Amino acid sequence: MADKPVTVSAMTRLFELAARSLHSAGHADGLYPAQWTALRYLAAASPAERTASKLARFQQMAAGPVNRTVRTLVAKGLVVEAGMAGHHRSKQLDLTEEGRALIARDPLRAVDAEFAGMPERDARIVAAALGRIISALHTGGAESAEGEVLSLADDDSAD
Repeated sequence: MADKPVTVSAMTRLFELAARSLHSAGHADGLYPAQWTALRYLAAASPAERTASKLARFQQMAAGPVNRTVRTLVAKGLVVEAGMAGHHRSKQLDLTEEGRALIARDPLRAVDAEFAGMPERDARIVAAALGRIISALHTGGAESAEGEVLSLADDDSAD
């Protein structure tokens, strides 16, 4: 029996299901998805990039919600303000020991494992497709470069 062709609609539904599953996994350990995203960013970013304003830019969000997320992570003991970052008023943010222990239990590790087992060719195809989808969603369907959305895509230092 021949394989049925993969339809665009079926791929879109699978992508939506994957996105919903990822979002649901983002409620692990008493955190919300935005808090997990912030922890992942802080775990992977260089010290000069670990500020609330750089996090907001990375997430393509306004500063207010990101600052609330950071304050919550500080209150939970997962992040600490480690002094001034550069010549601006921004404070450098660092993960605490508890924050590093939590990121080691990141629910996205299961996705990492699936991608790690993927042949290189398939991984490149998936990465390119995801980059285009994210870019299209952020620009309303217009062509654009991947930009900062994927700036940490090749950084495995948080592993």
